[in-house]
Amino acid sequence: MPTYQYQCTECGEPLEIQQSFTDDALTECPVCGGRLRKVFNAVGVVFKGSGFYVNDSKSTSSTTSAASTSDSSASTAKSEPAPKAAPATKSGSDSAA
Repeated sequence: MPTYQYQCTECGEPLEIQQSFTDDALTECPVCGGRLRKVFNAVGVVFKGSGFYVNDSKSTSSTTSAASTSDSSASTAKSEPAPKAAPATKSGSDSAA
Protein backbone atom coordinates (compact mmCIF):
# COMPACT_ATOMS: atom_id res chain seq x y z
CA MET A 1 0.00 0.00 0.00
CA PRO A 2 1.34 3.46 -0.87
CA THR A 3 2.17 6.05 1.75
CA TYR A 4 0.65 9.49 1.22
CA GLN A 5 1.79 12.73 2.80
CA TYR A 6 -0.59 15.45 3.92
CA GLN A 7 -0.07 18.84 5.53
CA CYS A 8 -2.60 20.95 7.38
CA THR A 9 -3.23 24.36 5.82
CA GLU A 10 -3.96 25.92 9.22
CA CYS A 11 -1.48 24.48 11.75
CA GLY A 12 1.11 23.11 9.27
CA GLU A 13 1.12 19.65 10.91
CA PRO A 14 2.64 17.02 8.57
CA LEU A 15 0.91 13.64 8.33
CA GLU A 16 1.91 10.41 6.62
CA ILE A 17 -0.62 7.65 6.19
CA GLN A 18 -0.79 4.39 4.27
CA GLN A 19 -3.88 4.25 2.08
CA SER A 20 -5.17 2.01 -0.63
CA PHE A 21 -5.49 3.42 -4.14
CA THR A 22 -9.26 3.21 -3.80
CA ASP A 23 -9.44 5.09 -0.46
CA ASP A 24 -10.64 8.69 -0.48
CA ALA A 25 -8.10 11.42 0.31
CA LEU A 26 -8.09 12.75 3.87
CA THR A 27 -9.59 16.22 4.29
CA GLU A 28 -9.53 16.98 8.03
CA CYS A 29 -6.45 17.46 10.25
CA PRO A 30 -6.50 15.09 13.26
CA VAL A 31 -4.71 17.69 15.43
CA CYS A 32 -6.67 20.91 14.89
CA GLY A 33 -9.54 19.91 12.59
CA GLY A 34 -8.24 22.16 9.80
CA ARG A 35 -8.14 21.40 6.10
CA LEU A 36 -5.51 18.91 4.82
CA ARG A 37 -3.80 19.12 1.47
CA LYS A 38 -1.86 16.33 -0.19
CA VAL A 39 1.90 16.88 -0.52
CA PHE A 40 3.55 15.65 -3.72
CA ASN A 41 7.23 14.78 -3.82
CA ALA A 42 9.62 13.58 -6.49
CA VAL A 43 9.42 9.83 -6.92
CA GLY A 44 12.64 7.86 -6.83
CA VAL A 45 12.52 5.54 -9.82
CA VAL A 46 15.38 3.25 -10.78
CA PHE A 47 15.38 1.73 -14.26
CA LYS A 48 17.30 -1.54 -14.30
CA GLY A 49 18.38 -3.43 -17.39
CA SER A 50 19.27 -2.33 -20.87
CA GLY A 51 17.32 -0.14 -23.27
CA PHE A 52 16.60 2.86 -21.04
CA TYR A 53 19.36 5.15 -22.30
CA VAL A 54 20.15 6.45 -25.80
CA ASN A 55 23.54 4.74 -25.86
CA ASP A 56 21.97 1.37 -24.94
CA SER A 57 20.20 1.09 -28.27
CA LYS A 58 23.41 1.47 -30.26
CA SER A 59 25.50 -1.62 -30.76
CA THR A 60 29.16 -0.99 -29.95
CA SER A 61 30.26 -3.86 -32.18
CA SER A 62 28.68 -2.34 -35.29
CA THR A 63 30.38 1.03 -34.82
CA THR A 64 33.79 -0.52 -34.18
CA SER A 65 33.45 -2.98 -37.05
CA ALA A 66 32.44 -0.16 -39.40
CA ALA A 67 35.45 1.87 -38.30
CA SER A 68 37.82 -1.07 -38.72
CA THR A 69 36.32 -1.85 -42.16
CA SER A 70 36.85 1.71 -43.34
CA ASP A 71 40.40 1.65 -41.96
CA SER A 72 41.23 -1.59 -43.74
CA SER A 73 39.70 -0.42 -47.02
CA ALA A 74 41.66 2.83 -46.77
CA SER A 75 44.90 0.91 -46.27
CA THR A 76 44.21 -1.37 -49.27
CA ALA A 77 43.31 1.66 -51.39
CA LYS A 78 46.70 3.17 -50.59
CA SER A 79 48.62 0.03 -51.44
CA GLU A 80 46.73 -0.85 -54.63
CA PRO A 81 45.85 1.75 -57.25
CA ALA A 82 42.17 1.97 -58.08
CA PRO A 83 41.22 0.74 -61.57
CA LYS A 84 40.63 3.54 -64.05
CA ALA A 85 37.11 3.93 -65.34
CA ALA A 86 36.38 3.94 -69.05
CA PRO A 87 35.95 7.45 -70.49
CA ALA A 88 32.34 8.57 -70.57
CA THR A 89 30.74 8.94 -73.96
CA LYS A 90 29.04 12.18 -74.76
CA SER A 91 25.61 12.27 -76.28
CA GLY A 92 23.59 14.90 -78.00
CA SER A 93 24.95 18.08 -79.67
CA ASP A 94 28.26 18.01 -77.77
CA SER A 95 29.68 15.07 -79.78
CA ALA A 96 31.42 15.65 -83.08
CA ALA A 97 29.70 13.92 -85.98
